Amino acid sequence: MAQVKVFGYADKISVKPGEVIQFHVNADGASAAEAHLVRLIHGDEHPDGPGFVEELVECAANGVWKVEKQYTQVGSFLEVADPERRLAVDGSLTLCAFIHPLLPKAGIRQCLIGRWDNYRNHGFCLGINKTGRLEFWVGRGDEVDYVQAEVPLQEQMWYFVAATLDARTGQATLYQEGVGNRYNSLLGKVAPLDYRSHVSEIFRFRQKNLPETPFLMAGSRDWHEKRGHFVSQLFCGKIDRCGLFDRPLRRDELDEIRNGHRPPSQGMVAYWDTTDGYTDRGIGDVVTDIGPFHLNAKGYNRPVRAQTGWNWNGFNDCFRLAPEEYGGIEFHADALIDCNWEATKSLRLPETLRSGVYAMRLRAGNGKGLGEEHIVFFVRPKAPTGRIAFLAPTASYLAYANEHLSFDAPIVQPMSGSTPILAEIDIEMYKNPQFGHGCYDSWADGQGVCYSSYRRPVVNMRPKYRISSMNTTWQFPADLSVIAWLEHMKYDYDVLTDEDLHLEGTAALAPYKCVITGTHPEYYSERMLDSTEDYIAGGGRYIYLGANGYYCSVAFRDDEPWVMECRKFGEGWKAWEARPGEHYMASTGEKGAAWRGRGRPPQKVAGTGFVGEGFATAMPYRRMPDSFDPSLGWITEGIDGETFGDFGLAHDGAAGLELDVYDLKKGTPPNTKLIAASGGHDDNYIMHSIMVLHHYQGLAGSYDYRMRADMTYFLAPNDGAVFAFSSIAYGQALPCKNFDNDASRLLANVVNAFIKAGPTPGTEAFREHKIKRLESLDSL
Repeated sequence: MAQVKVFGYADKISVKPGEVIQFHVNADGASAAEAHLVRLIHGDEHPDGPGFVEELVECAANGVWKVEKQYTQVGSFLEVADPERRLAVDGSLTLCAFIHPLLPKAGIRQCLIGRWDNYRNHGFCLGINKTGRLEFWVGRGDEVDYVQAEVPLQEQMWYFVAATLDARTGQATLYQEGVGNRYNSLLGKVAPLDYRSHVSEIFRFRQKNLPETPFLMAGSRDWHEKRGHFVSQLFCGKIDRCGLFDRPLRRDELDEIRNGHRPPSQGMVAYWDTTDGYTDRGIGDVVTDIGPFHLNAKGYNRPVRAQTGWNWNGFNDCFRLAPEEYGGIEFHADALIDCNWEATKSLRLPETLRSGVYAMRLRAGNGKGLGEEHIVFFVRPKAPTGRIAFLAPTASYLAYANEHLSFDAPIVQPMSGSTPILAEIDIEMYKNPQFGHGCYDSWADGQGVCYSSYRRPVVNMRPKYRISSMNTTWQFPADLSVIAWLEHMKYDYDVLTDEDLHLEGTAALAPYKCVITGTHPEYYSERMLDSTEDYIAGGGRYIYLGANGYYCSVAFRDDEPWVMECRKFGEGWKAWEARPGEHYMASTGEKGAAWRGRGRPPQKVAGTGFVGEGFATAMPYRRMPDSFDPSLGWITEGIDGETFGDFGLAHDGAAGLELDVYDLKKGTPPNTKLIAASGGHDDNYIMHSIMVLHHYQGLAGSYDYRMRADMTYFLAPNDGAVFAFSSIAYGQALPCKNFDNDASRLLANVVNAFIKAGPTPGTEAFREHKIKRLESLDSL
């Protein structure tokens, strides 16, 4: 009997009451699932907390759903809309392209450019065969004729390749020449390799084109009896300017194209100029055909653009400076942006639904293990109802979506100080390509994953999930501890997401007296960062309830906010590194990587910034002298002793996992007060490289005083204020002892002060207000 598995996703991550949300569900081993809308309260099953808590919510979609197996098109490619079948060339032809293979010896055929049906063996194609050699083939259904190059292609080297076919004589030729220079490829001039190949064969027959076969770049048409048509034989690598002609080009004409000259117009059916369309704000998924019929190609699963091309010479580091050198479009056989499953159910949310964190809970079979699914989404109010907004860091959820670190990153075990603890869901995620990757992973060809999306099952954006490398909750399930605290304390709050902040800017935050972040708001778009800074400067009161926040620059397109772009490079720790010249994001034209590299370290907004991390232990805080200032006594009211926070669901301490520090040299406002700090972290805590210019012994917890979490408070213009806890683990300390603990008490002190009407505590205006209030009481 097949194991029952059910997975799904929603088409939206943030919705309002009365709006429609669609759920897309895939099931194995089951044809029905019991569905129920639930409100999520707490997501950590650690025995020291309240455990998993959800509330059932009545809605029209509750009940038994019909579910079925759904299939996912994995891999990126280009498809040309050709309704008049002009690309279905039946006679003489030439195919040509600049290519940069990443995995030529993948052991499977990879299609570069052509009109090929590999299920029925019809059409023509230029590609790479199983042995890593360039190959051109034609098919008529019962037979395939092909010609292959004499030498294999080298990975990460630029080539100009072409195939010609003379229909009159049957002569088919292959043209392969290396076009690597000192900058654009992996190997330099000193490597004694032969890159060229010129061969010919006489084909016995000509290609036969099927009317429905699409013209593709980086893949070919396939078919399966259960899933129907799909694209396979996917290419891993870059393709730069490429074309199709209805005559065999001469050797000298191909030489001219190889040398960078414009291709001949005679016989040109299509020529895709991959450099066309760049603006200062990036480039989209459409590739322009400059040929006579304007048969533009459209990307599927977001082929990576803003990549260096065959003629990149190392002088310009951004496509904005030299777009003609950025024709490289990079394809990956395991890329995934959108599963594109059929909608299983649509739901118009109840008009009376309160703001919060929700999920459609599905149970198939016995409803246990992989037979239970929570499809998470966030409900914001139609109009703001509370004084507090909890800002769910959904951009960071996307960055970590379905990360494979425990499987693919050797550094994980020494970094975490422990052996990964794998659950059934981790193994299922790793072996199943339809879940895709996160921005901490690399594609199968070794290049870093720079796109992530929520239109696919994101199994670690679920309650109860524990990150296997650290055996704690992380990101979304950890943030539910903050939601549980808000519920327990009976605060009137609304929930917003990073998507709301990105799309609406400061307007999303402005109605709220106080904004509380999640535990790890690491990934921020420029609009999100600008809006956060403007909210605070305009009088907003902001609680940074985490660490390593506002660190990495990301980008979204406004028309597809479910897809996030991230480029990693430069200073600091990273899961992968973008190649030289590929540091700017195709979505917006902005430079990627750390905000500090663009002059905006997190200290300039939140007061503290990343110092280091450790994943084996956590520590308490100790009060600092500023906390004893009478004007700040309200912060620690009700807290006995000088230390607090010696407990937590993340390694038994409130200060742990990742830590931030106060640093005037990096932009901490000079009026910032240091309320408390942790210390005594063990040597699993390693200093981040941004703190030093050169590494040396002793950059670890027990040696370096800077390895700490600084709890800070500062006043901002217009009665604004920021309180930073500077520890990811702090939020996971809140639920301990049924929320009756000093970490909870201190946060409540800050929240209560921030949501009160009147001046911000600690200001001169506040002191004057308090004196007048006391004087009025004396007069009674």
